[in-house]
Amino acid sequence: MTTYAVTGATGQLGRLVVEELLSRGVPATDLVAIVRTPAKAADLAERGVQVRAGDYSLPETLPAALAGVQRLLLVSGSEPGGRLAQHTAVIEAAQAAGVERITYTGILNSDHTSNPLAGEHQATEQVLRASGIPFSVLRNGWYTENYTERLEEYLQRGEIVGATAGGKVSAAPRADYAAAAAAAVLADDGDVVIHELGGSAFSFDELAATISDITGTKVAHRDLTVPEYAAELQQAGLDAGTAGFVAGLDASIAAGDLETDSDDLVRLLDRPATPLADVVRAARA
Repeated sequence: MTTYAVTGATGQLGRLVVEELLSRGVPATDLVAIVRTPAKAADLAERGVQVRAGDYSLPETLPAALAGVQRLLLVSGSEPGGRLAQHTAVIEAAQAAGVERITYTGILNSDHTSNPLAGEHQATEQVLRASGIPFSVLRNGWYTENYTERLEEYLQRGEIVGATAGGKVSAAPRADYAAAAAAAVLADDGDVVIHELGGSAFSFDELAATISDITGTKVAHRDLTVPEYAAELQQAGLDAGTAGFVAGLDASIAAGDLETDSDDLVRLLDRPATPLADVVRAARA
């Protein structure tokens, strides 16, 4: 039997992937949930999932966490600036443990994006290539929740402010990316497989209109230049570095870096991606 492992298994994405793998028939005893705090995965352990302690920042914890694993989903870390070292530690431990395939959650359009978050993802792909382990990369677009989790803010302000210059985002909810990840972990073959993943693209005018239609509250989209947006973020209390970073994310949207016409997500899901309106309705409910 194949043993599968998911890192970050108590995180928002990792836990969804564990549930997807179980729902697709992976026996709980063949599934390893790698977590920093095993107590947070007690419910999974009660269902028969192997819960193992493993911390990206503590390489000494990784060999035991990966022992006997054939297929690994490496969910990217959540600490910008530290992720490359963390991912490298996991990949090196996977080499030593004899892991046969790694699936990694990267960033959309990694080959050419200007997204300020992309560097560590690009470098991780290089580490994967150098490892000699067959791998798949799930180049995920933005989560729709990046916006729906701010729904009350948008409704209170009556506007969405940004600097996207009409650019579109091929976003999808976490649940869609989790289902795609489970499918990739179970089905990918070939030495190197790259998936560009994103849902139906929407602009911020379309986001504002969708929110307005569903909630009955008028929300407008106010588009600024990148310097104007950075200045407004500083006025709202962000330091200059953080404001520039956030504005840089919008600049990458304006450049088309978070839009894709790839159908990889639909193919992995074997259904259409969840529409923006459905995610807004769920958030509103």
